[in-house]
Amino acid sequence: MFRRISMAALALLIAAPLAAQAPPGWQMRVDQSTNAADPDDVPEVTFPEVSNGFRVNTGPAVTLWNPDNTASGSFTLKGTFTMHEPSSHANYYGLVYGGGDLAGSGQNYLYFLVAQNGTFLVKHRANDDTTHDVQARTEHSAVATPGEDGHSINVLEVRVSADQTEFVVNGTVVHTAPKSGMAARSDGNWGVRVNHVLPGIQISDLSVTR
Repeated sequence: MFRRISMAALALLIAAPLAAQAPPGWQMRVDQSTNAADPDDVPEVTFPEVSNGFRVNTGPAVTLWNPDNTASGSFTLKGTFTMHEPSSHANYYGLVYGGGDLAGSGQNYLYFLVAQNGTFLVKHRANDDTTHDVQARTEHSAVATPGEDGHSINVLEVRVSADQTEFVVNGTVVHTAPKSGMAARSDGNWGVRVNHVLPGIQISDLSVTR
């Protein structure tokens, strides 16, 4: 019993300074790496506001959302993601939608992410430990890769309609999924996810239109 209490207290101590770094109204859920061969490079996430958005620096992987930001029915979720410095290896970042219980053990959401190697993926997250591929990692020429200066810009969109969802990178539809099975869930909170060891992802013009 003493060990369980101590571990819970330690988790609260770790979570408090991380949460304090988020802009007002935003929440963050940190996923520490469990792979000894691929550890987090720093122990924390920073999430400062910048012009027209915010910049995320990881550390551990993080899911970010504002509980007031929800969407349902037919909508388009869009955001511009600027990479300022590549990771030491390909790690993914992008949009989250259809979120529920994001702060709890029953977390449930879909996410559409890209990486510096020119690939994208679409996944469904169910609870703390399980993810399912809606579309596995796929290379596509629409995904911008870093130039000589290390920068890249990717405008991501999730276009949800009554019977399907289109996943769009820089104006190009890279995947279309019917609203069935794992991809049927689209109503709920929206936000972003930035995987670990990404030292500078700027997110701007994040919005939902209907």
